[in-house]
Amino acid sequence: MSDGIAVERDGHVATLWLDNPDRRNAMGRAFFDGVRSAIEELSDDADVRAIVIAARGRAFTVGLDLKEMTAGDLTSEGAGGSEASRRLAGYRSLKRWQRAFTAVADCPKPVIAAVHGYCIGGGIDLISACDIRLAAADAVFSVRETKIAIVADLGTLQRLPAILARGHVAELAFTGKDITADRAREIGLVNDVLPDVESLHKAALDLAGEIAANSPLAVQGTKAVLRAGEGRSVEEALDYVAVWNSAFLGSNDLVEAMTAFLQKRPPNFTGT
Repeated sequence: MSDGIAVERDGHVATLWLDNPDRRNAMGRAFFDGVRSAIEELSDDADVRAIVIAARGRAFTVGLDLKEMTAGDLTSEGAGGSEASRRLAGYRSLKRWQRAFTAVADCPKPVIAAVHGYCIGGGIDLISACDIRLAAADAVFSVRETKIAIVADLGTLQRLPAILARGHVAELAFTGKDITADRAREIGLVNDVLPDVESLHKAALDLAGEIAANSPLAVQGTKAVLRAGEGRSVEEALDYVAVWNSAFLGSNDLVEAMTAFLQKRPPNFTGT
């Protein structure tokens, strides 16, 4: 694919690569539509059961490409029309960029971020939309926007509080400081830290493969139920999962799971 995005498939696992290593995977104008298009394609591909987002080159991403993006891109300065129409144009640009990472969050398949090197600004927006995050030991994380006079606006401030304690979110967002992979693991931003990028990518693919070996109906149902439980009471969430299983429990995968158990063999799930 183009736009600094590439996709590889291996069995039921797809890897979405941030593939602009010469720019350290900086996010330019075309990046956001590229991510959204790739994720939507993988979301609709019934053969894909788990997705890894990883990066080529020295960094996961250094965030917005400030050499390509000007202040005018962020504020719609210089656009024609009235002040109101210029502000509307800026709003629409932000909403378009937001849709890229919302597509990641809305993907029905589990999404694993494999982070090495810098993960700055928009990189945090991206990984906070993922379900699971792994890091190499050299990873550096930063909610950098306050250092460049911006309020983070692509999802970090909305999604990170569901991942980290609010005090950690506030510290990162107010200071714009860098934190190491070990600190990220300590506060719960990442699940695990691997020694280097090669072991990181292997661990991410192994984890994705472990997920993909389960019934895709059950895995995607579990993701949907977890998401539906956000903001609901326990009783409301229990009612939701009862309705869900009443609708979807009777699958061929369930029959296969029971048969495989009795025959003492690994199940072969088809997602039907």
